Amino acid sequence: MSVISDLKTSLEPDAGHAAPAARPARRRKTTTPSTISLSLLTAVALVGLWWAASALRLVSPVFLPSPVAVVIAFSSLLRVGFVDSTLLQHVSASLARVLAALMVSALIGVPVGILIATSRIGRGILDPIVEFLRPLPPLAYLPLIIIWAGIGEASKVTVIALSMLPPIILSTRAGVRAVPKDFINAARSFGASRRQVLASVILPASLPAILTGIRIALGTGWSTLVAAELIAASQGLGFMIQSAAQFLVTDVVIVGIFVIAAIAFLLEWVARALERRFVPWAATGSA
Repeated sequence: MSVISDLKTSLEPDAGHAAPAARPARRRKTTTPSTISLSLLTAVALVGLWWAASALRLVSPVFLPSPVAVVIAFSSLLRVGFVDSTLLQHVSASLARVLAALMVSALIGVPVGILIATSRIGRGILDPIVEFLRPLPPLAYLPLIIIWAGIGEASKVTVIALSMLPPIILSTRAGVRAVPKDFINAARSFGASRRQVLASVILPASLPAILTGIRIALGTGWSTLVAAELIAASQGLGFMIQSAAQFLVTDVVIVGIFVIAAIAFLLEWVARALERRFVPWAATGSA
């Protein structure tokens, strides 16, 4: 019995040494697809459905040409063009109108937004005008713009700029109102004038909201482009799409839609890059 008891005591763990802890089970790493890969898969799936619908003749080629036909039309637009202009000429004309309208709307919208946010008189005079203009579609005031500004470039830029104004004004107003009162009071306690408070405190603090309004205005401007180029235009993506739709050249219509979407995406990327460059503290939350 003594031998057996000695064997048991030798097998028991020493009281002074703790038993080794059990190793936790290794968790299998689960890999989730990234946002870019999901977007690419979605685009490939949509193109596959498009190709299948055209290959199986589920829709007439007059209304839905195949992806190959659209690529051929894109190549032809680059080399030969459509309605007496190449694709690059149409793109240049539309870009010039949108960027000119953006410059005009920013030069007007940012001061108006600041005035509405900081002045009771400015809010009483300008806020009803903005709220009246905001829900109106561009086609509603397009005939009036033609009567006032004619059928030249001024009327096209005016229509696009009017559609861009409300997002910039409202975003600027929201950004100025969101500036903490402590920042303004601190600047005034150091003897800053009203102009210095505006230039050194209010504008830098509201810059993220202003850039957001410009990004929204860019999208609004591109959506208004087709309506603006109905006014006696001879070049432009909207004019090209309208002319192709009249003659049922659907592949050119689809190319125009894709080009507008690609340019809008590129401008959005540029706007985000500028936001990361000038207001990095706000770009992290919006990227």
